[in-house]
Amino acid sequence: MAVSLDIAALRACRPEGVHLAATQGDGLGCHAGKDAMRAAAEAASGESGIAETLEQFRKDYPAGPHDQPQSMCPAFGSLRVGLRMRRTATILSGSACCVYGLTFTSHFYGARRSVGYVPFNSETLVTGKLFEDIREAVHASAKPEDYDAIVVINLCVPTASGVPLRLLPKQIDGVRVIGIDVPGFGVPTHAEAKDVLAGAMLKFARTEAEQGPVQAPRNGRSERPAVALLGEMFPADPVVIGGLLEPLGLGAGPVVPTREWRELYGALDAAAVAAIHPFYTASIREFEAAGRPIIGSAPVGHDGTADWLAAIGNACGVPRETVAAAQNRLLPAIRGALAAMPVKGRITLSGYEGSELLVARLLVESGAEVPYVGTACPRTPWSEPDRVWLEERGVEIRYRASLEDDLAAFHAFRPDLAIGTTPVVQKAKESGTPALYFTNLISARPLMGAAGAGSLAKVVNAALANKPRFDAMRAFFEGVGTGHAAGVWQEVPQRKASPKAEALKKPIGEMA
Repeated sequence: MAVSLDIAALRACRPEGVHLAATQGDGLGCHAGKDAMRAAAEAASGESGIAETLEQFRKDYPAGPHDQPQSMCPAFGSLRVGLRMRRTATILSGSACCVYGLTFTSHFYGARRSVGYVPFNSETLVTGKLFEDIREAVHASAKPEDYDAIVVINLCVPTASGVPLRLLPKQIDGVRVIGIDVPGFGVPTHAEAKDVLAGAMLKFARTEAEQGPVQAPRNGRSERPAVALLGEMFPADPVVIGGLLEPLGLGAGPVVPTREWRELYGALDAAAVAAIHPFYTASIREFEAAGRPIIGSAPVGHDGTADWLAAIGNACGVPRETVAAAQNRLLPAIRGALAAMPVKGRITLSGYEGSELLVARLLVESGAEVPYVGTACPRTPWSEPDRVWLEERGVEIRYRASLEDDLAAFHAFRPDLAIGTTPVVQKAKESGTPALYFTNLISARPLMGAAGAGSLAKVVNAALANKPRFDAMRAFFEGVGTGHAAGVWQEVPQRKASPKAEALKKPIGEMA
């Protein structure tokens, strides 16, 4: 049965903040294009605050020479942060296809946690019923015996339509409610979307701490002044960093994004914050509001560890002689690990995790030639030590790198090994060049201290040693053909355009 909507009546009853134009036609789905979605969001009026949110995104996550790096849906970053936290529920509001893709990816990465979903259609968007449905879902989920917090994430269409998550209650029976917008047309990468949620949680926790006593960390407060660690990293790295801080009389504090709510208080209570991943702009803003100094770079390799210890000591008021003694104690072991596992070969490196410059530093100190580093993340003040160190050694750095940038670097420098995203790895292997997927095989390994040097060199050298296998395979399959001509033929078939492609070439008037 067809349904006819009285648009005038709906306009009269819709809540302030919902943008009617964004709900007409096909609902401005993701295929409408980023410009159309962004324009609809900025036109949303009232109490939704979407225009202000997008303006803050522009400041926190500046675009590069192109519109946006090619990456997975940015909202996956926020979803991942919430799903990794204890006693935290996550509810998505967005198109069904987007929610399916996000939940599939999250469980592929081992979330083992249910994801709430509030569906919608054009009518519920126009009338404001979607917001009412979200509020009802939050109330139904807010069980203090199960959760400390509920995270509600608006995807592209609800954001473009001005669904006002800021009007949700801040707490329900002691359960915190965190509503965020993470549109693909406003947040460039999934890495930065981690910061969107982490920053929102830190802001909430900081407000709570300012109002009175808060819950202590699970293992109690550190006896030593602690350094909070900003950025997801290999589980062994915080332990290694703790060992590096011990001679300074300091300890490793919580890692942000945290694994439970109470760790946020511990992070805010730290003496300083180490921005291991330098793109957490919103989180850094909250730490600075709490009066915590921020230290960039990380203890990777010999030079990186020496400089980082000095910067930490300076920020935390550690005497210079104590820092020097710690350097003299720790650096020889790192130098020895680098010398014991040298890397010989030319390597191009790219990724979207935010640790690309750190990995490049470690490879260079291991002896590799690294002519190019591409990162989907932006240039920030907290990555400057790494940029300066790498450029002094002739490394070309491309922030907000696109796939085209990474492939052009591969073809220009003809590396012995390509480390990059899936399409870069695919192109390299098709060309007979060994390649490693950055996310699964590089960022999933320890990078800090002596352990990082040995671990990274081992996997890189193993990949470099595979070059003869690629040569043998290419020689064996020489002449077989590729693409439409794959196989052995007496006459190589000619590529034929599909009927759809041929039809698209015709003027509109000639199409049936």
